[in-house]
Amino acid sequence: MEGVEKWETHPHQLSPSAWNRYETCPRMYWLSRQRLPRKAGMAASLGTAVHASIEDLLNMSLDGRVDDEAGWLPLAAEGFLKDRWEEEKAVFHATPRRPDWKESKWNEAKKQQKGGIILLLDHINARELPHERITVALWKHLQSLAIAVEGELVTSDARLMGRLDLLFAELDENGAMKGWLVADLKTGNAPTKVLKTEVNRQLRMYRDILLANNPGAPPVRTEGWYTKTVSKWAAEGESVLEAAYAAWEATQPTTMPMDAQPGPETCGGFCDWKAWCPHWWTWRQSSGTLHQSDFSDAVVLLHRFDKTTGAAVLELCEPLDESGRAIPTGQQITAQFDGRGKEALEDLTASGHQGAIFLGSVMTSRRNWRVGPWCDVLPWTPLPDGVPYERIS
Repeated sequence: MEGVEKWETHPHQLSPSAWNRYETCPRMYWLSRQRLPRKAGMAASLGTAVHASIEDLLNMSLDGRVDDEAGWLPLAAEGFLKDRWEEEKAVFHATPRRPDWKESKWNEAKKQQKGGIILLLDHINARELPHERITVALWKHLQSLAIAVEGELVTSDARLMGRLDLLFAELDENGAMKGWLVADLKTGNAPTKVLKTEVNRQLRMYRDILLANNPGAPPVRTEGWYTKTVSKWAAEGESVLEAAYAAWEATQPTTMPMDAQPGPETCGGFCDWKAWCPHWWTWRQSSGTLHQSDFSDAVVLLHRFDKTTGAAVLELCEPLDESGRAIPTGQQITAQFDGRGKEALEDLTASGHQGAIFLGSVMTSRRNWRVGPWCDVLPWTPLPDGVPYERIS
């Protein structure tokens, strides 16, 4: 099979996740490409550990093991997961922009890994078989159907790419090849009716790159495998390659910031790059929603901070205009910084930063704001429209 390989460096490539980000908001996409500090997240780290441990199980060598040996799978699975868990924890702690690591999520990781194993066994009609009874021979059979495990899909012109979790052979009742199955492991929330549009497009892009690289391929199906609910969801529809190439053209690198798409689904929701974008702030102000939700983003000035207790006095700011320039309002509030929120503020003040500070996802439902471990505490350094920006190399 061709077209599944390790990534190489190319001038400009488009992945499904980058495409989805661009469709959500071009400015969000553009900011994500500027090598700005990324934020680690517990959900992403858990998902990576689960993914990697399942791939380890599929790749493990069973040479020299007796075919009818059972009882080995639960121990091997937990061992692989523990190794990957510790790897992800080290990466997480090495990322300055992060919340607290939650060791309490270990049981969820084990549960989701077990869900992934059930989904694998379902491919060989052994879904209901207890994992203690899985024999070496049965697992070898599953491994024999795995054409690729964590492969890299790249079009022949190197413009489109994606990371393929699993590619399985599908056999008919006589054991002959009847097709390929692209399976993408998902540790997030499962759909309730149909796949989300962006997930459906992602999976079809994998399918279409695979077919473009392998003209003689058998029929290809693609599914999202959700480990939380142990459910499989088919992605169906026409080819997305033409639209993907159009998106590749539209996302060509530029030093000029791309247009923003302010609104409740972008500026009103989650965006990892708000500390560098003035548009969420001006949209919040114009829509009357600035500081109005229980968990709010804010731009503030720091007046007092007690490093011993984490108590602080802040002054709220408002945007002067679309440039994101901060204007003090005179309205002061008290806040309590703790955990990673407190550490981040200490690091920021120790660096000599003066001026406005961006606070992300602050708990504002009480009179005393809480800036906890989950919050962003960053310099407010928006990149305005119409000004070229040379990203850090």
